[in-house]
Amino acid sequence: MGDFLVQNEPIEVTIRVTQVLEKLNIPYLIGGSLASTLYGMVRTTQDSDIVAEMQMEHLQPFVLALQDEFYVDDEMMAESIQRHSSFNIIHRESMFKVDIFIPHPRPFLQSQLDRAQKQTFLFEKEISAKFSSPEDTILAKLEWYRLGGEVSERQWRDILGVLKTRAGGLDLDYLRKWANELKVSDLLERALKDMV
Repeated sequence: MGDFLVQNEPIEVTIRVTQVLEKLNIPYLIGGSLASTLYGMVRTTQDSDIVAEMQMEHLQPFVLALQDEFYVDDEMMAESIQRHSSFNIIHRESMFKVDIFIPHPRPFLQSQLDRAQKQTFLFEKEISAKFSSPEDTILAKLEWYRLGGEVSERQWRDILGVLKTRAGGLDLDYLRKWANELKVSDLLERALKDMV
């Protein structure tokens, strides 16, 4: 429970969505900059990223649960579920955007979901949601960084932020094993050197 609660709208809006995912028993985790802010350096974020294994049968109940509070587009969502791509929904009141990624099944995804960590926040009442673990946040961001042509300073800063803040507590064997699988070992080693 760190200083990141100062700017609590992203967390509150995101948790409205994850509560629906939990009700529908959809495996999910919060990743992206919201996770790296939780584990690393605070930076304001315009949107949040959720990885969710949504299927077509989840579409209607998901829309019904959120359509009063969010702008939702059923067609875009249906297409994303079929194509394993992403869609976004926008909170009507704050205009905060939640991006939902429908992942392709692969071993790293299973590992991320298995290791997701519940974080609890205290607003009017206690609410909690599952976040990508610090290690998986680093690995996912290393992969995004590589896919994005290794030019995003913001992604690199996020990666170093988590590494620095969590320095003593990270499972380096796990990090190195999956960095190798995801073909980002060189980036991981560079990041570990950079943080010194």
